[in-house]
Amino acid sequence: MNTFARMLVGAAAALAVGSAAAADYTMRISHQFPPTHQTARNLEQFAADVKAATGGKVEVQLFGAAQLFKPNQQHAAVAGGKIEAAVLLNFQWGGTIPEMNVTSIPYLITSADKVRKFPGSEAAALLNAKMEAKGVHNIAWIVDANDGIFTSSKAPLIRPEDFKGVKIRGLSKIFDAGLVAMGASPAAMPGSEVYQALQTGVIDAAVTGVEAANSRRYYEVQKFGVASPLLLAYDNLIVNPAWFDKLPADLRQAIVGAAKKAEQRSLPASDEIPPEDIKVLRDKGMNVTVLTKAQQKAVADVAQPAVIKEFEASAPDGAKLIELIRKL
Repeated sequence: MNTFARMLVGAAAALAVGSAAAADYTMRISHQFPPTHQTARNLEQFAADVKAATGGKVEVQLFGAAQLFKPNQQHAAVAGGKIEAAVLLNFQWGGTIPEMNVTSIPYLITSADKVRKFPGSEAAALLNAKMEAKGVHNIAWIVDANDGIFTSSKAPLIRPEDFKGVKIRGLSKIFDAGLVAMGASPAAMPGSEVYQALQTGVIDAAVTGVEAANSRRYYEVQKFGVASPLLLAYDNLIVNPAWFDKLPADLRQAIVGAAKKAEQRSLPASDEIPPEDIKVLRDKGMNVTVLTKAQQKAVADVAQPAVIKEFEASAPDGAKLIELIRKL
């Protein structure tokens, strides 16, 4: 943790002491999202819900835009007790829990029905146990996106052959196997660095959620967008088990209840990409194409086998997890 981060943590601790009369417990949450991101807004409501449900006994303090910890530092910060909680994009578990990449398999789990069923499923329980084994307790599967958009500067990325030679910000080693299969050259970088990389031409293209393409202002530096129900991205709300277990049972129950409300708020209304999200990007100048079922299949036929092969090779419980998800 850098000096600035230590100062912020210290300041947060001082605030907690100063507001002791109003709150018995403080729950600091670190996350990487800008204020306009849908999960950042969802967490603001979560904080309000916790305050209401606990009668003000628990104060949630939010530290977004990676101001306290970088995305790859948050797991260790929570597990080590440097902070009470954090929100991690499930792909960011990387090699630590390779099974977490299962939702990045193109078109495997993006239907609204499967997304609704997942948090209470055997598949989610398997992944919750793996997070527990890594020293954190997961209390929410918040949908970040159940869609995806390939943004690009030179030409729309509609067909697999359109990806040939394109330098693109990938998501994970697993997902990027599909990009490579289509001929692209993926580059790894945190979401907070993508805008500048696109602006300066370090990369030609990116993949993100449709709403995130707006909140991260990709329309300013990318001419084209190609949207489809490509993948499912979850934001996991993880807490430090030692801190959480010391809370009175009624407060733990209240926090979990607020977390479940956050899950519900994030659920997609239908299998379709929200038209308003597409319209926003188009109104801001991005040329957006929504893939047809046939076009989706063309991408899936090339990308999905490569991603599944890489996933099962890296994840001991990969095949079992895919089977559980296909039964949803």
